Amino acid sequence: MTLVLDTRALLWSIGESNALSTAAREAIQDGAHDVLISAVSLWEIPFKVSLGTLGIGSLEIREIPSYCKELGFTLIPLDPLEALAGAQLPLKAAHQDPFERMLVSQCIRNKYTLVSPNKLLRLYQEEGLQYIW
Repeated sequence: MTLVLDTRALLWSIGESNALSTAAREAIQDGAHDVLISAVSLWEIPFKVSLGTLGIGSLEIREIPSYCKELGFTLIPLDPLEALAGAQLPLKAAHQDPFERMLVSQCIRNKYTLVSPNKLLRLYQEEGLQYIW
């Protein structure tokens, strides 16, 4: 299975937070699974930190790619077709976060499993999203 961590799952993995669910933690730690970090999350972090809507504690933004490498996570780009597909997803329960919508489209298109605490994202299972939390 190939996992994509959403931004919060990524930050909680790096920070060794207890906020990860048991299922998420086990999936991430399972050596049989590839763990991917999308460029979407690496764009979202400094954007939301600058707005004051995301706290990252003592983590250094510029060090996040290094933290990912240390944990064996692979950084992946966002393909232009994935970005466009995110804008074409149907709105679900007023879910409009553009970063999450791009992650959802990236996962659907590539048959990746999204690891996210956002339960609204389960609504995209109808479109083919594989989801763990």
